[in-house]
Amino acid sequence: MVTQRHELPNNTERSMNKSELIKALADDKKLHIDDATKVVSAFFDSIKDALVVGDRVEIRGFGSFKVKDYEGYTGRNPKTGTVVEVHPKRLPFFRPGKELKEFIND
Repeated sequence: MVTQRHELPNNTERSMNKSELIKALADDKKLHIDDATKVVSAFFDSIKDALVVGDRVEIRGFGSFKVKDYEGYTGRNPKTGTVVEVHPKRLPFFRPGKELKEFIND
């Protein structure tokens, strides 16, 4: 994909959603939008499937995905002060790779 960098005014944040990613892929690789949708969906589904079974996904030069397990604990509702039990949970975690960090900061 052709990388384009755009300078944004201070305090301006832009995000790319899934449909914009699909369109960018279709435009850059001259794919039909349906084919680009299949590629992007397959990519994300593969990552999700790997994470669900506990695998780590590493994309060299970009970063790695893994699931972190968090223990349950007793907490408090900040509004009411009521004691609440927070159940154990598993959450996805992304760690950017060295090349991605360098690219962002160049």
